[in-house]
Amino acid sequence: MSGIYIHIPFCKQACYYCDFHFSTSMKKADEMVLALAKEIVMRKSELLDCARSDKDELVETIYFGGGTPSRLQILELRLLIDAIYEHYKVVENPEITMEANPDDLSEEYLIALKQIGINRLSIGIQSFFEDDLQMMNRAHNSVEAKKCLELATQYFDNISLDLIYGIPGMSNEKWLQNIETALRFNIPHISSYALTVEPKTALNKLIQKGKIAEPKDEVASEHFMILVEMLEKNGFVHYELSNFGKPDFFSKNNSAYWLGKKYIGIGPSAHSYDGISRSWNIANNSLYIKSIQENQLPSETEKLTIEDRYNEYVMTGLRTIWGVSLDRIQNEFGQDYLGYLLKQSRKFLNNNLLFIENNILKPTVKGKFLTDGIASDLFYLNLG
Repeated sequence: MSGIYIHIPFCKQACYYCDFHFSTSMKKADEMVLALAKEIVMRKSELLDCARSDKDELVETIYFGGGTPSRLQILELRLLIDAIYEHYKVVENPEITMEANPDDLSEEYLIALKQIGINRLSIGIQSFFEDDLQMMNRAHNSVEAKKCLELATQYFDNISLDLIYGIPGMSNEKWLQNIETALRFNIPHISSYALTVEPKTALNKLIQKGKIAEPKDEVASEHFMILVEMLEKNGFVHYELSNFGKPDFFSKNNSAYWLGKKYIGIGPSAHSYDGISRSWNIANNSLYIKSIQENQLPSETEKLTIEDRYNEYVMTGLRTIWGVSLDRIQNEFGQDYLGYLLKQSRKFLNNNLLFIENNILKPTVKGKFLTDGIASDLFYLNLG
């Protein structure tokens, strides 16, 4: 089973914290959509190496990310979905997700999305409070955030919403209100991230100028623990560090990534993975379009070393409920890697940040918020 990710590089305006590839100009939207459709066709051989055999890769998930995919018109989205169905083998009921902003989701648009096959929405709420949204330079307001969820839940059962914690000035009580508001809409999936300051973002510049306070790790840690406790109490499974789903509502697209399945990334800046190598497209709209028009894939490829694959497995494994299988480390990477992992893990096991159960290494509740830092200490840098 494989997935296809399509990067839609357009946004209405730039959120201060975002460092993803996008443009606020829609001037090249028509050319971009045609280029995306063409790349879909150009890449089909990557999943059809055994044409007409029982070993053909099936597409299980289609994911429109960005950017803001809801900036596209329905006919444009349909063109891209049709291109996939025409040139790839798709399972009977694929998960087709579209990221969307609240201000784009009119009732008419929601009905049309369902008609073209979109069956899962990932809505960028971030906060239900006006001052937070303004501080982050979000395109929607708090009224639109609630209204879009009222509408969306009438037409879609499978909805995820994003929330950001650790926002400067956000009290624990205010954060709790954000979670409670989300729960009132009976949303089955919530993705939640700490506000992070990336080097080239507007947020970083505003912090350096003293216009916005710098986020504090201790505040984010408190918010994270509140989040975990509240959502688990309400029937959510904390299946990945930043993701919580009701049973049967985990993101199939993201789960495939964490479990190391193959995926093709379409569009500027999109990444792909085939099990042994990773490739990524150029992060420039004009150069991407020009290259595709000239029948050239604008990508670079990196063959992953055994160290790379081990490190990626440790990172993704520790972030999920599936953990890091010590048997898999032994079988796939060898005794040296297993010994190294156990040696590096010792201090975290002793400090109740990691534990081993059924020969699987996992973070404790206390260790979850520190997962990325712990994983970096377990990375296999160079034993040669």
